[in-house]
Amino acid sequence: MIKALFTYDYGEEKMNQVRELGYEVILRPERGLVCDSEIETAEVMVCYSPFETLDTRLMTRLKWIQLSSIGVDQVSKAAVQEKNVTVTNNRGGYSVPMGEWIVHKILEIYKQSRFFYQMQQLRHWKLSTDILELQDKRIGFIGTGTIAQEAAKRLKPFGVQMIGFNNSGRNVRPFDECFPVRMLDHWIHRFDILVIAVPSTESTYHLINRARLRKMKDTAVLVNVSRGSVVDEKSLAEQLKEGRFLGIALDVFESEPLPTDHPFWANERVLVTPHNSWVSEKRNDRRFEMILENLKRYVDRQPLLNIVDLDRGY
Repeated sequence: MIKALFTYDYGEEKMNQVRELGYEVILRPERGLVCDSEIETAEVMVCYSPFETLDTRLMTRLKWIQLSSIGVDQVSKAAVQEKNVTVTNNRGGYSVPMGEWIVHKILEIYKQSRFFYQMQQLRHWKLSTDILELQDKRIGFIGTGTIAQEAAKRLKPFGVQMIGFNNSGRNVRPFDECFPVRMLDHWIHRFDILVIAVPSTESTYHLINRARLRKMKDTAVLVNVSRGSVVDEKSLAEQLKEGRFLGIALDVFESEPLPTDHPFWANERVLVTPHNSWVSEKRNDRRFEMILENLKRYVDRQPLLNIVDLDRGY
């Protein structure tokens, strides 16, 4: 029987499905988790981020870590590579709600939702003539993975042009064109909207830096659902003070939770959400379906889904 450590309880019915595959399930809360005699012999771990307190090098039989997240930056690369542990993630598992969130925030900015919410609270009947259309706008996507694809599918009927950027420049549907990230400087000044949906890696740290922010249109919209480290927040805050950008929608930040004295909270052109874009009522079911499929594959010695290359960071 394969011993599997779960740090989240998916409910009796679902956990029994795991047991029926031939797993002995160890269920432990993730917070403050440390290795003990029972955990030490687990071969599989299904978790999000217990790594601040759990040293996986003490798990002598560990062969595979299944993450519930898309991001993998919480994993100690050295620790898992030292023991040749396979890591898989939940790529695609949150892409639908995140794609919807991107569309929602763009429309909130273009349709002046904040202004109308304020007027409603004041019971003030006031029209706005600053409403914009999405039709014919040009949208750039940094990253063309499943999150960007789900957003692009939903944006396509609005009649926009969508340009994607990835490492190789390979064409990906439903983007109209794709280019390598090294060509971003050639394009960035042309975008009405720029969406960031790339993993956190050494190469993406402050990819959107002071110089690139400066090249963007004063009326541009910036949306970030990836990681806060991709954007130079200090430079962004400075340029917002200068009156630049139509609107900014941020779900991720360099420091989380976002400090209460951060200027983003009070800026009328910034929409802040607390790393919440991945949430929907289907998140647990969709996540468990992927985990169960991989658990079946592991038992049957079939290739696992979503294997991560930790050197690349995704």
